[in-house]
Amino acid sequence: MNVTETKLNGCFILEPRVFKDERGYFFESFNKNNLEKTLGSTIDFVQDNESFSSRGVLRGLHYQLREYSQAKLVRVILGKVLDVVVDLRKGSNTFGQHITVELSSDNKKQLFVPRGFAHGFAVLSDTVIFSYKCDNFYNKEAEAGIIYNDSVLNIDWQLPKNEIIISEKDMYLPTFETARI
Repeated sequence: MNVTETKLNGCFILEPRVFKDERGYFFESFNKNNLEKTLGSTIDFVQDNESFSSRGVLRGLHYQLREYSQAKLVRVILGKVLDVVVDLRKGSNTFGQHITVELSSDNKKQLFVPRGFAHGFAVLSDTVIFSYKCDNFYNKEAEAGIIYNDSVLNIDWQLPKNEIIISEKDMYLPTFETARI
């Protein structure tokens, strides 16, 4: 597996070795020992989530507060997304910065998102099946987010504004400057 640390400390892009032949392909999507060696710490995923979305759907930017924060290992099973993470760790030298990574069923890239980050994605293909491994259980009371079109973050979601489909809840998320962090 090829591992690349992003400019956001602790956030990694993982590219598995894919074995292809006339039958199709095979790859190892998760190996606890290898991931922990990369992170230099233990990780215990306790919840797997999967979502299905169509082109233009934007989910995010979401995170969990305090002791309910979650590290995530995310990947696309079918389709293509622009995945976005924002560093919300106040003591971090990259606080308030974000990265974007194209994740797809073709490139098989995965993104490890540490605790203390907001996460979201925009669907760039006709449909997508998106998978998340989380190291902490979801807690509704700890749910938080930042509006996707925040002017401080200035994220290019690679979709025309008139094509973005967003939930009513996400339309009313606070700005980066007013969000609970």
